[in-house]
Amino acid sequence: MKIAETKQETRKIVKKWKKQGLSVGLVPTMGFLHEGHESLILKSAAENDKTVVSVFVNPMQFGKNEDLEDYPRDFERDCSICRKAGADLIFHPCPQEMYPADFFSYVNVDRITEGLCGSDRPGHFRGVCTVVSKLFHITTPDRAYFGQKDAQQLAVIKKMVQDLDFDLQVIGCPTVREADGLAKSSRNTYLSPEERKAAAVIHRTLEYAKEAISQGQRDAGELKKELVSRIEKEPLAEIDYIELVDGELLQPVKVLKKPLLIAAAVRVGKTRLIDNYFWE
Repeated sequence: MKIAETKQETRKIVKKWKKQGLSVGLVPTMGFLHEGHESLILKSAAENDKTVVSVFVNPMQFGKNEDLEDYPRDFERDCSICRKAGADLIFHPCPQEMYPADFFSYVNVDRITEGLCGSDRPGHFRGVCTVVSKLFHITTPDRAYFGQKDAQQLAVIKKMVQDLDFDLQVIGCPTVREADGLAKSSRNTYLSPEERKAAAVIHRTLEYAKEAISQGQRDAGELKKELVSRIEKEPLAEIDYIELVDGELLQPVKVLKKPLLIAAAVRVGKTRLIDNYFWE
């Protein structure tokens, strides 16, 4: 497994692979890898001849009061996970490599970025789309792999790829969970033992939604009230949002029908956690 810190070196390696007729998979990450990332790398390694993992904490997608400086980092551990999962190349640039002083270009996707996480995090998806576009251009993958836990991000990237004619396939992969259902996340390390226990309420609430739909619930307003009520019963949890939206453009719905996304962002202590249930 190789490690490249520059765009030039990464391009050189990938171009050599492409000349040999090899397919390339990309797994974009911000590092501090866990089993969720590992599952993406394993899938890419199984479906492509070569796999690139980017490890880059992207400053452009963090707001002024967000956790850029405190975001967990452990590159040595990341390398070990990548190696065991079958990655062939880690692209690990510094911020100046990705955003030099004269960088003035950005990628925006409208409408589907306006609700859910986009409401509370202005500029977040501009940062996501810009860095992912750059990664696509640098690594020219045939396939790119993203976790379904970040459902809005996945939808936004799929729309960007469609609208801007990127020549690659975006693949969403199932959320990897802890034993109690909590979605794997690098930010789970912020939780105290008491908060960690309380955080399980998010998955339990989404499981209730799944059951309610299976039993015929189709009133979005009524179901949302019940979901809010269940999370509010947990003293350590504070709801950022719970929304029931269509599964493509992420617009609010009144009547539940496929494809449907139930998305939740909940703060447990100071830690903001997201999760979702997709009905398709």
